[in-house]
Amino acid sequence: MRQVKFKNNILNIVGRNIKVYDFAPDFRVVSSEMKDIFLNQFDEKIKIITTFPSLDTSVCDLQVREFNKKASNLSSDIVVIGISNDLPFAQKRFCELNNIKNVFVFSDYKYSSFGLNYGVLIKELKLLARTVIIVDKNNVVRYIQISEEITESLNYDDVMKNLEEIIKNPVVGKKSEIPSKCEPCEAGTPPLQKEQITKLLEKFDGWTLIEDKKIVKEYKFKDFIEAKYFVDLVSIVSEEQFHHPTITVSYNKVKISLTTHASKGLTLNDFIMAQIIDQLYS
Repeated sequence: MRQVKFKNNILNIVGRNIKVYDFAPDFRVVSSEMKDIFLNQFDEKIKIITTFPSLDTSVCDLQVREFNKKASNLSSDIVVIGISNDLPFAQKRFCELNNIKNVFVFSDYKYSSFGLNYGVLIKELKLLARTVIIVDKNNVVRYIQISEEITESLNYDDVMKNLEEIIKNPVVGKKSEIPSKCEPCEAGTPPLQKEQITKLLEKFDGWTLIEDKKIVKEYKFKDFIEAKYFVDLVSIVSEEQFHHPTITVSYNKVKISLTTHASKGLTLNDFIMAQIIDQLYS
């Protein structure tokens, strides 16, 4: 499990282990008007996404104001998005008091969607870690910075330096081969052929093909509580993907089975879910 520090105390961060060149996962956060906001509402934009624990702390306060200042000098095809678990009402009040007009500030309090999909949720605090993630116009993750000590400021110079490189090179040759989001699957959609399944399975560790119709993997944890917590994470993300695995728990072991019922076999969606579940575990 990945970790950060809070005043030198070690904390765990949970969620998908997203890396540079992965497709950016979708997310659902809440605006100050209590409306759901999704990643695709910023398509065709370079997205600087910065997360922070709470606007009630001086470092987070400075973080939003610093990005608000920097955003004023950026082109219109670049957006800055700030996300925390502060309530939308508190975020709105903060933005009005500090004249924050160049940063879209959203809350992850309701769904924990961003925290889980981008692996920045602090397990013990239920707050977001201090991070910057840059996503390009093709929705590919191009830069990640996570503050090891959440009471310390980000390296803003490094953010802007990497942003300049992304602007110069808006399209990357290397990116994840498997999408980050399941597509709706209707009855009659044909399942993958055996050779397609075999090729995809080569990219995954520990998944076993059963009767050419489902893939199965077992995950092990230190105790029942940790196993249940993992099931909770998988359940939340699976609901977002509208693709639901069969899950069994045996004390500290979680067994997950994936298949597409509408196709009566395996589809790419099953491998997308397998990728997501592995990212949650790593």
